[in-house]
Amino acid sequence: MIVDCHTHVWRREHWSEELAHESVRARGRPIPLDVTEEEYRRALVVVDRAIVFGLRARHVGLLVPNDFIADVVRHFPEKLIGFASVDPSEPEYLDELHRAIEDLKLQGVKLGPVYQNVHPMDERMHPIYAYCQRHHLPILIHQGTTFARRAPLRVASPLLLDEVALAYPDLVMIIAHLGHPWIAETIVLIRKHPNLYADISAVHYRPWQFYNGLMLALEYGVLEKLLFGSDYPFATPEETIEGVRGINRFAARWNLPPLPEEAIAQLLERDVRPLLGLP
Repeated sequence: MIVDCHTHVWRREHWSEELAHESVRARGRPIPLDVTEEEYRRALVVVDRAIVFGLRARHVGLLVPNDFIADVVRHFPEKLIGFASVDPSEPEYLDELHRAIEDLKLQGVKLGPVYQNVHPMDERMHPIYAYCQRHHLPILIHQGTTFARRAPLRVASPLLLDEVALAYPDLVMIIAHLGHPWIAETIVLIRKHPNLYADISAVHYRPWQFYNGLMLALEYGVLEKLLFGSDYPFATPEETIEGVRGINRFAARWNLPPLPEEAIAQLLERDVRPLLGLP
């Protein structure tokens, strides 16, 4: 079974003009800002289940409604697991969290402190952590770099999650994108804290970082805490699977030691839902 732990859906109107322009500047080409249901279904053919979310981040200009995500899940329930997103800068963010989980039946939470201009240990974050820990809801958190110019990198380091994990030891968190470029910091964090994991989304097309991150995880004995994710629509699941399977071709080209093939198989072909408390 292949579970894609990191996919997005959104519409163009969810993006500000500034953020859309910055995404093109950073990538050198347009990214899909209107993800149709047909395109999404086609992309997910190669995986068995997928976690889907938007993001509410008023500071940088991305506001994907939780109702929109819940509607996507209702149209594709056999494949999708929906996560909510709340922005601590919005006055009613806790009411929205309760509504998204209890009424819309979303099953986890996506946070992006660097996008939301909030420190992970800001007092507004604690009720989110407490609620998720109490209700056994996983949090997927973007704790790493970003192209968004308004996003303050002072709150982006994965090491800032150390205090969160100490304060909420039963809270399951997934650090998106291996926390890149702070991959080593992410690896030591997930080794230290039993309920911290990291996904590999959006790293395979940075092969030096990807290879070094996988080998570092192997050395620290935490490869089993890395989760497959594609970051769709920035990359498709198929492209990401090929990137994972091709990591040893990259290693051979540079006369580097290979990653064990069984480790590659485990990364791709594992039902991670029980780890995360998901159905």
